[in-house]
Amino acid sequence: MHWTVGKVKITKVVELETVGSTRFILPLATNEEIRKLPWLIPDFATEEGRLKMSIHSLVVETPSRRIVVDTGLGNDKEGRSVPTWNNRKGPFLETMTEAGFPPDSIDTVLCTHLHVDHVGWNTKLVGGKWVPTFANARYVFGKTEYEHWRDHSEEPDRAAVFNDSVKPIVDAGKAELVGSDARLGDEIALIPTPGHSPGHVSIHIQSDGEEALLTGDVAHHPCQMAHLDWSSTADSDPVQSAVTRRELFSRFADTATRVIGGHFSAGHIRRDGDAFKFAA
Repeated sequence: MHWTVGKVKITKVVELETVGSTRFILPLATNEEIRKLPWLIPDFATEEGRLKMSIHSLVVETPSRRIVVDTGLGNDKEGRSVPTWNNRKGPFLETMTEAGFPPDSIDTVLCTHLHVDHVGWNTKLVGGKWVPTFANARYVFGKTEYEHWRDHSEEPDRAAVFNDSVKPIVDAGKAELVGSDARLGDEIALIPTPGHSPGHVSIHIQSDGEEALLTGDVAHHPCQMAHLDWSSTADSDPVQSAVTRRELFSRFADTATRVIGGHFSAGHIRRDGDAFKFAA
């Protein structure tokens, strides 16, 4: 799947797709409640009210750069809190290469935040050691986000993620820590969107008068546009995440901005009473 924004091209490379089994992340999104939002069907939910979600990377090609935004789960990782995320042997790198993006062609990796399902392919296992997957890339992490997880990864599952997917990048000298409002060239700017994690950022793309927003995990699913208070169980600050959703969606609602989620596909945000809906 790909979209064009002026001179920028965005390609979605999927690692894993799911239907249903998402109650652990959005407990209030029951089948009954989802069926009350018919605009979600069929693009973002089934007729039965089961959520459609994916774990994916977004490859952003500007006139001068080739950027991977978020890197999914990765292979051979252990200590994950979701059993099916452990010791994966998926064909993600082959899929990327077949799409025209061999790992060595990537010059930048940009993580919206440093959760398990957004950093996994930062590294790969070679000879028993975790090495950067994208050997020619600099890895851009938000400074606030990185310092938080560096200092607060005591729990075993968080320590595993940091130690196999973040620390090896820093140790290899490939990490660049930036402010939450940093610019990456003429077309790409970060927007601070805390709440899901302390230093979470979204990505604003502007080129030739066209715009796109890569939300990251401000919302895991478009149902959270209708229910701004439906915070994810993974949100570090559920109150802040709801405030961030309202502010971000208000900014881009009823505009031509193409919006692409960290776990859902593209559409446009529309105002709907006191909240919003998403038009695929």
